[in-house]
Amino acid sequence: MKNTPKLRFPEFLDEGEWEEVKLEKLGKLVSGLTYSPDDVRDNGLLVLRSSNVQNGEIKLEDNVYVRKDIRGANLTEPNDILICVRNGSKALIGKNALIPNNMPLCTHGAFMTIFRAKSPKFIYQLFQTNEYERQVNADLGATINSINGKQFLKYEFNIPTEKEQQKIADCLSSVDNLITAGSKKVQTLKEHKKALMQQLFPSEGEEVPKLRFPEFKNAPKWEEKKLENIADFFKGKNISKADIHEEGITPCIRYGELYTHYQEVIDKIFSKTNLPTSNLFLSCKNDVIIPSSGETKIDIATASCVSHDGIALGGDINIIRSEQNGIFISYYLNSAKKMDIAKIAQGDTVVHLYSSQLKKLDILLPPTQEEQQKIANFLSSIDELITASTKKVETLKEHKKALMQQLFPSKEVQI
Repeated sequence: MKNTPKLRFPEFLDEGEWEEVKLEKLGKLVSGLTYSPDDVRDNGLLVLRSSNVQNGEIKLEDNVYVRKDIRGANLTEPNDILICVRNGSKALIGKNALIPNNMPLCTHGAFMTIFRAKSPKFIYQLFQTNEYERQVNADLGATINSINGKQFLKYEFNIPTEKEQQKIADCLSSVDNLITAGSKKVQTLKEHKKALMQQLFPSEGEEVPKLRFPEFKNAPKWEEKKLENIADFFKGKNISKADIHEEGITPCIRYGELYTHYQEVIDKIFSKTNLPTSNLFLSCKNDVIIPSSGETKIDIATASCVSHDGIALGGDINIIRSEQNGIFISYYLNSAKKMDIAKIAQGDTVVHLYSSQLKKLDILLPPTQEEQQKIANFLSSIDELITASTKKVETLKEHKKALMQQLFPSKEVQI
């Protein structure tokens, strides 16, 4: 049967085909609020915008409030589906999230809409399907960055009975709950790591950290040194995007990957090149690398330690080679010295960071390599937990994606 999914719960195997219906039969749209800068307040009525929709969830991290007595505000309700219908970024059009039960008093902005559905949890899952995305993209065309409400209500979907809708919604919601719990765990671990780094490295004007491992409680104070007195500095050699090959011989790191792929410890290398080694700058194990160009001063303050010899390091990469513990140095620079590095970076549109500036940076070092190693190992173990937890979340997302392809009928586009 063409209008049935590949995977169906046993109790619905004999229910017949799903019914094709338009969205206008499944709920209604609630328009958003148009407000002016004069209406904005520090507190009041929360206005939900596109920035509050992140990965299918409502996030209250970038909030705007208006006066509570403003006219034209339609208050949101639990289980409303918040949808972005107009935005400067076409990629955000159609993105949506289910309003949870514990929300403060809120409405939504004019670039958003609410779909108030009869079976909201099922319809929310329907809005995560390829079929929904296909109809949104077809509606946008080549240049328009908005969805017309009347047209939106004409979107067509195959729908089962209410009982089957509930079963599918319960199944997928349970996976969503696992994903949410996993994501919260990752965020908690990242916040825990950040807080620990603030304790494990001395604060400005201090010579010892607030938190010190027991075996080093009575050890001497940390020693201040300039980076140029403990390290040699080098610059990587250019490796263009065209030089990257999936079957390349030499593993390599390009500066942009320091922002997207790597943290303080670089174990797994994502790129390879076939450029002759004579044209490359190859790493030594323990090298600390920092971008020499970027978009913002705070982003450029990003240090990573290369854990292997023979990794080709691309252009726009500063290389710090030292006998100190490179993993410790990376964590230290990314925490205690991040703002100092940002201050010495130059430029506005394109930010540059030169080795001549890094050389003059004052840093504090524990009196022994053992204490450096202890801190490096401890923070690395937290990063390993973060990585493992992140992988679990990604696996769950892939599992849900595969489930949805089986639980909803696929519509073949007629050409």
